[in-house]
Amino acid sequence: MADNIIIRVQSPDGMKKIPSTKRETAAAFLKKVAKEFGFSSNGFSVYQNRNKTGEIVSQNKTLSLLKIKHGDMLFLFPSGPSTSPGEVMDTVQEDEIDQYLAKQDGKIYRNKDPQLCRHGALGKCVHCVPLEPFDEDYLNHLDPPVKHMSFHAYLRKLTGGADKGKFAALENISCKIKSGCEGHPPWPEGICTKCQPSAITLNRQKYRHVDNIMFENHTIADRFLDFWRKTGSQRMGYLYGRYTEHKDIPLGIRAEVAAIYEPPQNATQNSLELVEDPKAAAVDEIAAKLGLCKVGWIFTDLLSEDTRIGTVHYTRNKDSHYLSAEECITAGYFQNQHANPCRLSRDGHFGSKFVTVVATGGPDNQVHFEGYQVSNQCMALVRDECLLPCKDAPELGYAKESTPEQYVPDVFYKDKDKFGNDITFLARPLPVEYLIIDVRHLVLQSYVCLSSMWSCCKFVRGRYAFVCPQDFHSLATYLSQCTSTAFLDIVSDFHLLLFLVTNEVMPLRDSIGLLLDAVKTSNEDLAQTWKKSEQWATIEQLCGTVGGQPSSSLGYGAMGGPSVPVSSSAMWSCLHCTFMNQPGTEHCEMCSLPRS
Repeated sequence: MADNIIIRVQSPDGMKKIPSTKRETAAAFLKKVAKEFGFSSNGFSVYQNRNKTGEIVSQNKTLSLLKIKHGDMLFLFPSGPSTSPGEVMDTVQEDEIDQYLAKQDGKIYRNKDPQLCRHGALGKCVHCVPLEPFDEDYLNHLDPPVKHMSFHAYLRKLTGGADKGKFAALENISCKIKSGCEGHPPWPEGICTKCQPSAITLNRQKYRHVDNIMFENHTIADRFLDFWRKTGSQRMGYLYGRYTEHKDIPLGIRAEVAAIYEPPQNATQNSLELVEDPKAAAVDEIAAKLGLCKVGWIFTDLLSEDTRIGTVHYTRNKDSHYLSAEECITAGYFQNQHANPCRLSRDGHFGSKFVTVVATGGPDNQVHFEGYQVSNQCMALVRDECLLPCKDAPELGYAKESTPEQYVPDVFYKDKDKFGNDITFLARPLPVEYLIIDVRHLVLQSYVCLSSMWSCCKFVRGRYAFVCPQDFHSLATYLSQCTSTAFLDIVSDFHLLLFLVTNEVMPLRDSIGLLLDAVKTSNEDLAQTWKKSEQWATIEQLCGTVGGQPSSSLGYGAMGGPSVPVSSSAMWSCLHCTFMNQPGTEHCEMCSLPRS
């Protein structure tokens, strides 16, 4: 018994006591240390001194020969990247916009106040000193007020102060039992405070990862609505674009949408169901070569009110809901799929920049676009399968109860009673407004395009056959309508490029690289060079074979019935802006676009 000793081992995560004996070899002792701290055999080093001297290597010498006595303190240092709070993960590749904003000053500079400032031109006082980007008074006095600071402003708040964020860490919430706990049988036979996930109290998130959503031109959103106008069925699509700086908010991020890709789906007037997309990889590949990425998703929730004047019902408001629980769960699923790379998180990712856009009726009974994200707490509940929708109340979610197959931590939210007191409620059910983050600064540019990309937009993929068939007949019709347009503008269409890559007759996946570079850089010379290739000559021959006249198909109105013929003498609704025009006119009085 006199040979039994206890050695203290201190690591960045704390100190642990390792039982041993004087005759135990260093190799056996290091195996005990690895098991206790959860390291691999070569993932750490142990030293006798704090300054990393006197390393204990794996050998057959006993601890007594190494002069290690009962009660001695040894020091463990991980050989891999450190995961201590505030440590930066240098191996994580952040997005370009994050790298750019991390280098910016971010301070809010103010001019000298002529009434309150009493100093010279080079002096500063409390009335004109620059403000931090997370200053709540400044954000609240903007027009309109900003409820959520930008994510990078939140990072500045965490890493500011005297300690420079040494003890700040971005922790991803986990609702699962920690594995590797050997002190008791696995769930449901046993659980302890060491492996049990903490209860979650839902709070309003103080920051948001995206502060603004902007469509590069009005036509992108207008084309997306055409399917609902012609069939009355709802529609869903993925938003492709890029992240840029949003200068209206300190260190803000804007999601600029350049194209909407509509995947295969089964749609009705009240539901949407996504089906497997065999071309998903090709879509992402083309987008990456164009300098674009998937930035969000969009769906319609429209119900026609009066087809004569083109109005829709105002269904999403404070008295009903802005996002349903099922839509919040779907948004959380997409955000988990597109996590935000972050160097300040131990996992290498934190939150998401993936946005949700809803096309729905507004207070004026016209089509409005609203932008949202869900909170990181919602992402965790969805990722660990702890949140369910309510069948008869779309505005309510439901936190699952624990079962023998799955342990679910308690989820709470706070609300005020009739006396104004804060009361804690169990999230069964749960109002989904606790999970939603507004991105309401949503801008639809006018018909003027910010870039030459996507300006010629009539070749639409993903439609039903009677609306817009996707074949060489449609391509021939599209090209015949653009005879007077520059070739670069003709091919600067996301769906046209996708068709050229994925069509079964003559796929151009291996030979379209030069054209994609031309579209990305808006280089007409490169586009003309590719136009002279054998591949495009073959495409033109195929189009000439099938002819350029559109196939005869029946159109459908917004309520699902047949559309009014062109020769009708009744008022007609513009397919582009839904304005109701007088009979006998062939061009819209509002947008001046042709009736057909």
